Amino acid sequence: MTRTPQFTAHNGFALPAVGLGTYRLNGEAGAAAVAAGIDLGYRLVDTAFNYENEGAVGAGVRTASTERADIIVTTKLPGRHHAAERARTSIEESRYRLGGDAVDLHLIHWPNPSRDLYGEAWQALVDAQTRGLVRQIGVSNFLPEHLERIEAETGARPVVNQIEVHPYFPQTDALELHAERGILTVAWSPLGRGKELLEEPVIGEIAGAHEITPAQVVLAWHVARGTVSIPKASSAEHQRANLQAAEVVLEPAEVEAITALGRPDGRLFGADPAIHEEM
Repeated sequence: MTRTPQFTAHNGFALPAVGLGTYRLNGEAGAAAVAAGIDLGYRLVDTAFNYENEGAVGAGVRTASTERADIIVTTKLPGRHHAAERARTSIEESRYRLGGDAVDLHLIHWPNPSRDLYGEAWQALVDAQTRGLVRQIGVSNFLPEHLERIEAETGARPVVNQIEVHPYFPQTDALELHAERGILTVAWSPLGRGKELLEEPVIGEIAGAHEITPAQVVLAWHVARGTVSIPKASSAEHQRANLQAAEVVLEPAEVEAITALGRPDGRLFGADPAIHEEM
């Protein structure tokens, strides 16, 4: 079994460097893919209320032969549930769908700052942790000002900020800020624009040098930068390859060459957390 490196947050909470993304892994097939991934060696499984597959993920976790205590399941609170009472109910519903006595890691999916309710949502997660409904709490797509505000208001610092990170959008400043505060960076869409990115000559050259695939190069780049990646994979072949990428050690110059692919307009769909809303 692959020995996946781990990264540790300010409170000692640790995540493996590569997890299993589950967006669009739904129903019976989705549950089977999750179970298979866990039994291949994944110990982090990422879902969200808005993916509409918490039930499938929970079923996959229960079906897997791996001990439940060894698995970390992440889910996320949607924007339409930020208000205090709705947040409380949403957190409870996610726990019921996933099964078990508590959600391992619960995040706010997007800050939606124009609605200005993410502070209430964060307090609801703090309260849920106190009540024992969730073990760890974090955020997703939060900018520095959002992180500062929720900690100032509650005294509670997130263990995770899940943000868009890939070679076209390397987010170097955000990674440095998170590292200073002991907040783990989890990268969504870690392979960026898929085919376009994977056909970049520099990535192809590095893949050839290490005798691995271009996708494995990108995932190894995330590991080298201390970032947790959660690529979606439904086939055993891709699941295994993604896990194996965590063991690849790139040279510092290779990491720098990949980071240099960053673009000013590198976001996948222009989802700037300062203005983007996702309900």
